[in-house]
Amino acid sequence: MTGEWIKMPGGGFSKLPNGSVVVALSLPSPLGDGRPARFLVHAANRARALTRLRNLGLRAVYLRGNTEPPTPDEITAVLHHPDGLLWRTLPQTASELWHPFRTLLRERSALRE
Repeated sequence: MTGEWIKMPGGGFSKLPNGSVVVALSLPSPLGDGRPARFLVHAANRARALTRLRNLGLRAVYLRGNTEPPTPDEITAVLHHPDGLLWRTLPQTASELWHPFRTLLRERSALRE
């Protein structure tokens, strides 16, 4: 260890009355622009939510603890989206809306070309 502190990604979850969960994670942006991003996933349980993110290319995603659970506004946003998977960069600005994960995949492929 070099003496550097590595900040682990923050995240958390909220269990809904119907038994499903909303998981929120703050991770480095996969676009490689140095900005952190907040990801929201709606799934049947925490393991499935993390599997959805891993299957989409975010390989080293783990949820340790519940330090940054999703806010009520974040829960509402992800529940009203048909894919149940949203992201946006941090810090949150009033002008930036939540994006479907599909747009991130398109942006990543455009950067590779």
